Amino acid sequence: MPPVSRYLRLAILAFALLLDGCAAVARGAPDSFAPLVKKVLPAVVNIAVTEAVPKRDLFRDLPPELRDTPLGREFRRRFGDRQERTMGAGSGFIIDPSGIIVTNNHVVGRAEKIVVSLTNGRQYPAVLIGQDLLTDIAVIKISATEKLPAVTWGDSRLMQVGDWIISAGNPFGLGGSVTAGIISAEGRDLGAGPFDNFLQLDAPINPGNSGGPVFNMDGQVIGVSSVIVSPTGASVGIGFAIPSETVSQVVRQLLAKGTIERGWLGVSVEDRDDSVLISAIDRTGPAARAGIRQGDAVVAINGETVGSARGLIRAVAAVSPGNQSRLTVRRQGQTLEFPVVIGLRPGAREE
Repeated sequence: MPPVSRYLRLAILAFALLLDGCAAVARGAPDSFAPLVKKVLPAVVNIAVTEAVPKRDLFRDLPPELRDTPLGREFRRRFGDRQERTMGAGSGFIIDPSGIIVTNNHVVGRAEKIVVSLTNGRQYPAVLIGQDLLTDIAVIKISATEKLPAVTWGDSRLMQVGDWIISAGNPFGLGGSVTAGIISAEGRDLGAGPFDNFLQLDAPINPGNSGGPVFNMDGQVIGVSSVIVSPTGASVGIGFAIPSETVSQVVRQLLAKGTIERGWLGVSVEDRDDSVLISAIDRTGPAARAGIRQGDAVVAINGETVGSARGLIRAVAAVSPGNQSRLTVRRQGQTLEFPVVIGLRPGAREE
């Protein structure tokens, strides 16, 4: 056999061994999810809430001539300015053995009373530690005499479309439920706010799953179930989770300060082909004070290219107010840099 052929055979053999090694590293479907479920489910909780809802003032429906009569006053005492109490349910998960629990803000944000149930049947009253409306994350706490089971954060940035996940929670009030599926898409913007960056899942998520954890195959939390898209109100195989990259940062701030402080430029922005256009500017805001003008096109912040308006908003929001950032902009064919002292984002205002 000629030497060249022998070398070719050796190269083919080495390539085949390399492929076999890569295949061995790839993680396929598990034979069973049971060991993983047994490991993480004790840290998943059911959350029951009681909310006070203003009731319609029936006194207003009385004829005007009866309102100032003894009958009208008695009617108002009994039926006017009353509140109804409604019950709701959701899910959450313990991240610290002391009883720190993460859930969705829309589950507990307006609750008068919060009761947490563990998988062992024990129930505890909970208090709200902090909440963030823009990401729909809340932190609550229970006090237990024993050390509680807890789960850890995973890195959602390492997850890929097609990766296996399991979702756990309290669908339709049926506690301790799990479903399995894959990540079917990433970076979904549902129009809920400037920080939308949802993981799309095909694991069934139903009412009551809100606030429940989504786990990777190592039992780490890589997302929090938050939204379903369904014409019927039940799962049709499209659910959305807030990635742990976002949740863990929000939780860290809520535990430290009880509130979220986000950076703010004081501008309105629009997408352009390769930049972000400043379409309007607050004359007293940080950007205006730094010399940035309406019509400028932002191409980078702190040397990092900015590809979209959402990307700029998130990058600025991640800067602690009072710190300085460097904005690179294009203006009338020139590239300019501006140092900007980032401001504190007002609670109800957009960029």
